[in-house]
Amino acid sequence: MTSEIRRIGPDELAGDSAPTAGMTRRAAVARDGLWSGIATAEPGVASGWHHHGDNDTVIYVLDGAVRLEFGARGARTVEGRTGDFVLVPPRTVHRESNLLERETHLVVTRAGRGPATVNVEGPET
Repeated sequence: MTSEIRRIGPDELAGDSAPTAGMTRRAAVARDGLWSGIATAEPGVASGWHHHGDNDTVIYVLDGAVRLEFGARGARTVEGRTGDFVLVPPRTVHRESNLLERETHLVVTRAGRGPATVNVEGPET
């Protein structure tokens, strides 16, 4: 951990160490208790089912639109559009879908412990 303020440019973002199908994530900061970076969703694509362990996740929709499916059989949904924040509580199994015919760009921050992404077969029934 550094005690200095620093700028992290787009060319310094690290690749995703725990990818989920349909999403590309790149980390700006990845350390114990904190992950922050960007995610890109291709047009019309749904990610694989996953959760974020014991991490709270905040998604800021920088550009585009995203639908999160969750709950029993994935029957519940929340949609976020440019300028919206979406909160995903720890261990909430979900998947994201890009609602548009162009890329959606998200800023993602996670706070907590354990793995940032856990891929699973699907939501609870």
